[in-house]
Amino acid sequence: MSRKRLTVADIAALKGKRQLTMLRIFTLDEAAAAEAAGIDVVSLPPELVTHPRYREVAPSLFSMTGATHLEAGTKEDYLRRAGDLINRGADAVYCSGSMATVEYLAREWIPVVGHVGLVPSRVTWTGGYRAVGKTADTALALYDECLAYERAGAIAVEIEVVPPEVAAEISHRMKRLSLWSMGSGGGCDAQYLFAMDILGEHKGHMPRHSKVYRNFAAEYDRLQAERISAFREFVADVETGAFPTEPYLVKMDATELAAFRARLPEGL
Repeated sequence: MSRKRLTVADIAALKGKRQLTMLRIFTLDEAAAAEAAGIDVVSLPPELVTHPRYREVAPSLFSMTGATHLEAGTKEDYLRRAGDLINRGADAVYCSGSMATVEYLAREWIPVVGHVGLVPSRVTWTGGYRAVGKTADTALALYDECLAYERAGAIAVEIEVVPPEVAAEISHRMKRLSLWSMGSGGGCDAQYLFAMDILGEHKGHMPRHSKVYRNFAAEYDRLQAERISAFREFVADVETGAFPTEPYLVKMDATELAAFRARLPEGL
């Protein structure tokens, strides 16, 4: 039996009842795996959600896409972009822009997802790549920002690297706004991780809030070593004459070969 894709109304109704699972994905293979694993929500680049095969492999994933305000332009640009993305398969649009832009989109019935806490496109305003909301003043500012998102008509916000106590207090005070936690604890409405972190694809710094479930980096290293070995074997086979041999060649009928050779010019 196929699984039903969540709607905006479903997400609002589930607030406080169960936590959703959410991934950042980048490929069709990751989308298919998320679908098979029963993930609820994904964040993904526009080029993936609009891929002709995306909904074939991921029919039930509630899919949020978009661009930062630094890339998207004016609120009118946002609306044109959002409309195109939703028409081509997206369920919601990410917006890191102003509340005026969020409200403008929401009034046109665009499901908008905002961003609070550590927002990469705004880190200079919060002191860099660090936790946000560790003082009473900054925690209250986060609460006010979430309340503003709710009043502006956003359906959800990513809440990134905020103390779990703060995130939980804010989450249960929102009537409809869904809080999607990335490193902000279990008191929110969804748990959000990057697929590449779960799969251990990073060889460098791993975010503190991420949990590694598989070691794909080691597997990629093993596959690269196998790739090099295969290429070396091919080189050796060519040099020794071991390739190409009978099984890899198409033979000509002996009569036709003789006729071909007889018609070739002599002395060459």
